[in-house]
Amino acid sequence: MLLASTTGSFSPEAIRIATQAADGRPVAVLVITRIHGYALGIPNPGLLPTRREQETARNAVSDTVLALSRGGVSADGQVAATRSAAKTIARVARARGARHVVMDTPTGSRLRRFVEGDPSVGLRRRVDPSVSVHIVTRSQSE
Repeated sequence: MLLASTTGSFSPEAIRIATQAADGRPVAVLVITRIHGYALGIPNPGLLPTRREQETARNAVSDTVLALSRGGVSADGQVAATRSAAKTIARVARARGARHVVMDTPTGSRLRRFVEGDPSVGLRRRVDPSVSVHIVTRSQSE
């Protein structure tokens, strides 16, 4: 079971679904921080997530692991910085042998999803067909 987010936090609905779907198995928590733009393949610190974004992501992971453990589920977590959220989530799911992926993603304008890409669409395309993907969509106000 993999619980992933591109927002830096998890909704109570996503945590509830992951707790129910875990069925006694461990849950891996993954928060994606975004590397913005590109620098023609040259490492550029200005494109990396800020310290504040990294700290927010680490806090989200620890809070979610704590919430899952309160629900009786063993969990661990990680933060990953990437340009392609869907590709990274699919790689982590494969590496951990996840049979279920619960992804928490905010709703945004169509223009924003078009420009930045919609990780939920890419995720369904990249994971093995035997892996079930459940997308929890929430409003921006949460």
